Amino acid sequence: MKTKLISILYFLIFGAFAYLQLNDPDPLFWVAIYGLVAVVSAIRLFGFSHPRVFLGITIFLVGIACFYIPGFVEYLVQPNKNEIVGEMVYKKPYIEETREFIGLLIAAASTFHQYKIKS
Repeated sequence: MKTKLISILYFLIFGAFAYLQLNDPDPLFWVAIYGLVAVVSAIRLFGFSHPRVFLGITIFLVGIACFYIPGFVEYLVQPNKNEIVGEMVYKKPYIEETREFIGLLIAAASTFHQYKIKS
């Protein structure tokens, strides 16, 4: 029962994340990423829990996140950390890269959690 509740929660969260990406400049990529996490969470509700799939998706998401590490590091050395919750400024691409990096890590954490929990 607990596993089903967690899967429902992940499905709703990442489904919402995917929906919110529809107005992004590159929506297909982000809707696909968050949609993938939502779909595998939903499939788990129906008894599918192949651990290698969850581990593979986790590795894939962490791999993509690695491309955003330079932007995240650039954000970390900035004096104003509040910029991350403000508007995107084209002269400061590290803001968006940091948000994307954190989103990918959250997605990877959820798939890794689903990999670790028992059905």
